[in-house]
Amino acid sequence: MSPVQCSVGAMATETSDSPCVEPAPDAPPIRVALAEDSYLVREALGHVLGAAEGVEVVASCHDRDSLLRAVDAEQPDVVITDIRMPPTDTDEGLQIAATLRRTHPQTGVVVLSQYADARYGLALLEGGSERRAYLLKERIHYRGQLVAAIEAVAQGDSMVDAKVVEGLIAARKHAEHSRLAELTARETEILGYVAQGHSNQAIADELVLTKRAVEKHINAIFLKLGLAQAVDVARRVKAALIYLAEHETA
Repeated sequence: MSPVQCSVGAMATETSDSPCVEPAPDAPPIRVALAEDSYLVREALGHVLGAAEGVEVVASCHDRDSLLRAVDAEQPDVVITDIRMPPTDTDEGLQIAATLRRTHPQTGVVVLSQYADARYGLALLEGGSERRAYLLKERIHYRGQLVAAIEAVAQGDSMVDAKVVEGLIAARKHAEHSRLAELTARETEILGYVAQGHSNQAIADELVLTKRAVEKHINAIFLKLGLAQAVDVARRVKAALIYLAEHETA
């Protein structure tokens, strides 16, 4: 199904039974622009928000670029964006959040993802947690949770899905117990080349170091990884395996 072009304009609203606190009678609605490349999900979002008290959908877009144009045109209070959209289907939602942090700092951003990936949560909050929320897509069926996230970012607060928080905690514990955490940035870089099968000379040429300097770094790596007593070939293989095991989801 071909993507639907970004549509701008208010969508009809109807009475909601949302458990969220109702806004004051004279309070203007929170103006929302949403972006999702799936037509069905986009329609579902529009339906859920169209029935929410105190929320007005002013733009519905299918990709990153059309959303950014809509933000400039409509100046919404909050943007809801899928984490992966055209043109690259990688991390457009995070790109949008970072861009709006610079260009529209008062605009809240709610990123929706089907992945409870701690890395996405960390990336989203890298520039600060203010006006940022990260929810799993499964939450859009629960109007109260979605509207609560919209209200939170509109007010300058933040919200992160409980499952993502669990992932962040697990990632932190894993990092604290990882042997790689003891390596310096340069040692980690060199170990990456070792994992790719580069020789000491090749690494030296790549990083513009002497072969002796690379050898010293690698010996330090072996020591920190507890591989000082193994024979050289076995040490390189084991070090490479440790590195790849730690970076298999990177």
